[in-house]
Amino acid sequence: MQKYIKRFHDIGIDDVPSVGGKNASLGEMVRELVPQGVRVPDGFAVAADGYRRFLSAAGLDQQIREVLADLDTHDIDNLQRRGSRVRHLILGAEFPADLEQEIVAAYSELEREADRRDAAARLDVAVRSSATAEDLPDASFAGQQETYLNVQGPAVLLETCRRCFASLFTDRAISYRADKGFDHFKIALSIGVQRMVRSDLACSGVMFSIDTESGFPDAVLINAAYGLGENVVQGAVNPDEHYVFKPTLVKGKRPIIRRVLGSKEFKLVYDVGGSKMVRNVPVADADRKRFSLTDDEVLQLARWAVQIEAHYGSKRGRTTPMDMEWAKDGKSGELFIVQARPETVHSQKRADVLETYHLRKRGTVVVTGRSVGDKIASGRVRKIASVQQLNLFQQGEILVADKTDPDWEPIMKRAAAIVTNRGGRTCHAAIISRELGVPAIVGTEHCTERLADGADVTVSCAEGDTGTVYEGRLPYDVERVDLTAMSRPRTKIMVNVGNPDEAFGLSFLPNDGVGLARMEFIISNHIRVHPLALIDFERLTDAAAKAEIARITAGYSDKTQYFVDRLAEGVAMLGAAFYPRDVIVRLSDFKTNEYANLIGGKPYEPTEENPMIGFRGASRYYDPRYRDGFALECRAMRKVREEMGLTNVKLMVPFCRTVEEGRRVQEEMAKHGLVRGREGLELYVMCEIPSNVISAAAFAEIFDGFSIGSNDLTQLILGVDRDSSIVAHIFDERNPAVMEAIASVIRTAKKAGRKIGICGQAPSDYPEFAEFLVRAGIDSISLNPDAVLKTTRRILDVERELS
Repeated sequence: MQKYIKRFHDIGIDDVPSVGGKNASLGEMVRELVPQGVRVPDGFAVAADGYRRFLSAAGLDQQIREVLADLDTHDIDNLQRRGSRVRHLILGAEFPADLEQEIVAAYSELEREADRRDAAARLDVAVRSSATAEDLPDASFAGQQETYLNVQGPAVLLETCRRCFASLFTDRAISYRADKGFDHFKIALSIGVQRMVRSDLACSGVMFSIDTESGFPDAVLINAAYGLGENVVQGAVNPDEHYVFKPTLVKGKRPIIRRVLGSKEFKLVYDVGGSKMVRNVPVADADRKRFSLTDDEVLQLARWAVQIEAHYGSKRGRTTPMDMEWAKDGKSGELFIVQARPETVHSQKRADVLETYHLRKRGTVVVTGRSVGDKIASGRVRKIASVQQLNLFQQGEILVADKTDPDWEPIMKRAAAIVTNRGGRTCHAAIISRELGVPAIVGTEHCTERLADGADVTVSCAEGDTGTVYEGRLPYDVERVDLTAMSRPRTKIMVNVGNPDEAFGLSFLPNDGVGLARMEFIISNHIRVHPLALIDFERLTDAAAKAEIARITAGYSDKTQYFVDRLAEGVAMLGAAFYPRDVIVRLSDFKTNEYANLIGGKPYEPTEENPMIGFRGASRYYDPRYRDGFALECRAMRKVREEMGLTNVKLMVPFCRTVEEGRRVQEEMAKHGLVRGREGLELYVMCEIPSNVISAAAFAEIFDGFSIGSNDLTQLILGVDRDSSIVAHIFDERNPAVMEAIASVIRTAKKAGRKIGICGQAPSDYPEFAEFLVRAGIDSISLNPDAVLKTTRRILDVERELS
């Protein structure tokens, strides 16, 4: 009977006091989830009693107490001296014979059980530290202790275990425990010894069952890069990023709603024949330009994430978002979960308080990257290149580095914001910044070059997926709203959204869905190429445009699929964020001059004197000059609704001049599988032309509803070019002619039993206009995000007056 060793299948989540959070979780998965199909590598734990036995046998307890007696974690030099002394004591101590024998015997047993082709080679294992207070719901302990990979043979294993014991007293771990109020001497270290997954020959990464930035609960975030997983965890590379939507995944759909290709510069591999266990090598350019996981593998990992979250939630009696590590074996091709722990940031936040940051003005952009969190901070830049410079860092400065090392945690908690060259949203810098509640921008690639030491900057993570560092200290506001104190009006309050990067965060606004999702933003910012240039790629004569399109669409042999995938993913982010509420997506409404500005677009677009009332909207969709491009839009929308299962996405036709034109557009859509009424597909029409008002009853016969575009409607009723500064003073949605037209179409729509809302700018700008709409009986008002709260309050007041 072994006293200090516990096999994973003999332990579970209730064994944290004896084996620590990491090992308890591994045991829980091996025991409970492996039978359900989740693959987890087997192994064993050296229990915390083994650590205590090690210290006791070497007489280290009292010596460590003496070293830490006058510890001051706010004095970097003090912290470093004491941490180094404690680690030196542990590394110089010998294992007691009984503990050493048990570790070697357990390793030999694991070796005998392994299915190894080369029996002469020693079993390779991962050795992970597992503190008895780590991975608690309110403390991540991310990166506080060490992990060692490709450990082979008893002698190396024992030396690695000794290093793990010493890592309980790294500077970062000592500082973290002190700040969290944990007693150094009431925490012990367990060690996990786990069979290696040969991800050095494939890929690995990190996965969350919640969006790490907004706290949106219905998405799985998967980061992936080639080689062993420490590069992703430590932020040494910019990984691929995938989002999967959970509610339709469990219905059997394939909802990969976002894919971002990472640069994946290096991969961590076995150091065969070298002096180290692992080493970093460059990744081939062709591999960097493709995703490291297939779609099927992404979906498999996401299904496991849902299973793991559900299991831990059932154990805790509440929803438990999870933070997981995974690896793919390059020999067998199999995926494995190698670690799982509760997510420790968003699961602790109050969901009923909405906090939003807003820049009052934007400045000169210095550098951009992936935003972490949604806050804004200003301060002085302090570039740190190594651990030797930590003592230079001052409270409230902006920490700028190539990447943050776990040893830097003592200064990270003093930073106003963090900016790094490398790393993805699940790297150590991102995890710690979220826990500290400071904004961070990772993966900028150039921040250490472009940000000058001592310069004043503003770090903004409040503008969606892309984080921006601006010159100077810019003014900003913070608004906090208690949502429990706000009632919901009878009039539906919807949101105008164009940027998919903002969708998850905006979904927390009190709303009834999206009244206008602009396809143009996705095309111009996420696709950037004219759809007909993709169709005609092989025949393009513009060499520069062809080269740029080839670069952007690298990895796509079928260039049209690039358009379909990117558009589908952009719309899917919006559809998922507000699911199951309606998301009304307006089909493309570029003017010809705007289409011409897309890459490769000029040969396909006519030059018009007034493109505002020219070849735009519905007239393009069935015209031979653009019909094939519209087919790509239809393919993308069908993918969103059918493949991803986001049937809450409704479609809207813009600038539809006549009823006959509406019929022709629907015939074109039907050719590509988008049939009004099939699988609940609703089709709306923009009411933005006087003919839409005058012939509203006829339009109501072929469309499910109307959305009033007050900008264009005002322009065409008053005969004012809204792009002209000369007559701009005449443009006013509150003009009596415009308001009568809107009241008229509301009456007609209601009589016909059709839905009618407004997505134009007016109710966002003018509270009295929103009041007019409520009194006219409109069904829904779609607002710009920054106007949702104030306009909702105004509408509640109006409804109380009318009741």
